[in-house]
Amino acid sequence: MADNKKQQLTIWGRANSVNVQKVLWCLAELDLAYERIDAGMQFGKNNEAPYLAMNPNGRVPTLVDGDYVLWESNSVMRYLCMAYDEASPIYPSQPKARAGVDRWLDWTLSTLQPVDRPVFWALVRTPVEKRDMVAIQKDADAEGLVWRIVEAQLATRRFIEGDQFTIADIALGAYARRWFGVEGVTKQRLPNLERWFAQFAARPGFTKFIAPPMT
Repeated sequence: MADNKKQQLTIWGRANSVNVQKVLWCLAELDLAYERIDAGMQFGKNNEAPYLAMNPNGRVPTLVDGDYVLWESNSVMRYLCMAYDEASPIYPSQPKARAGVDRWLDWTLSTLQPVDRPVFWALVRTPVEKRDMVAIQKDADAEGLVWRIVEAQLATRRFIEGDQFTIADIALGAYARRWFGVEGVTKQRLPNLERWFAQFAARPGFTKFIAPPMT
């Protein structure tokens, strides 16, 4: 692809957002150049009129590709694969394989993210003196039950949809980093999840964008 086309990609969003992190990891896997502009939380911008004109939700990330604008992190990952590297195995073209990947992308948003958020915010973004550890442990137990679904899926395969690393592993892996990283609660050991996580923990996109300390 032409370098000038690669250079026109802009990602709006703060680097400590899990949804921004997914996109940045995907960009690294595809070896795409881009510019990132801080937005959200302490950086603001996301509730200002110019940003809301791009993304009426006021959330991050937002992708700008020339005159094309796209929001929703999983949709952005799909688009980057289809637009810039259709042959990439991280988003397979065969219908059944692609549907399998899409299933986990949807599941991450519908099922995993809602149980992850209370635990992450309570243990990472809430001052210690304001934490209700009894309530947080209940939330952690609920999240643990959801991770057991992934644990069972991984019992017979290397990655979430087989032998090939895909953007489904990116989506789930970004949240797994949070699950393994939070401290102060009791978590059931999930050996398949640990083995799966270790397989991609050294990938450059993970080490650069997902592995840094959580904030």
